[in-house]
Amino acid sequence: MGLQWRDQLSVGNDLIDNDHKYLIEIINRAEASVEAHNRVKLSAVLDELGAYGKTHFEREELVAKAAGYPKADQLHESHSKLVADLARFKDGIGDTWNEDASTQFTSYLRGWLIEHVIKEDLPMKPWLVKHSPTFDPRR
Repeated sequence: MGLQWRDQLSVGNDLIDNDHKYLIEIINRAEASVEAHNRVKLSAVLDELGAYGKTHFEREELVAKAAGYPKADQLHESHSKLVADLARFKDGIGDTWNEDASTQFTSYLRGWLIEHVIKEDLPMKPWLVKHSPTFDPRR
């Protein structure tokens, strides 16, 4: 069974929550690609995850800073690590299918997302709920 969004994961900001919901969808598609042994689809999903992840990370860091979250700079370190891990894994897919490595990586993605949201993003909630759920500093 894939990851599912739960209201307990909400940080109180629609931009970030919607991004997290979509990241869950992408990770679920990555897992489905591994289960189907579809290296081409997995590679495409990882490309999408990398691109969307970067967009989300930039948006999340901007919202955190604008909301006055004192640990906003620390978010960047975690985000950068995931982007590097994604690139390394994608490069390692190569021409041969390594189911164990792929399964480990999708487990890593699943764990990373949950850990990231719970340990890094939820602590932002007290700063974010001071604003409207639609708070977007780009407007």
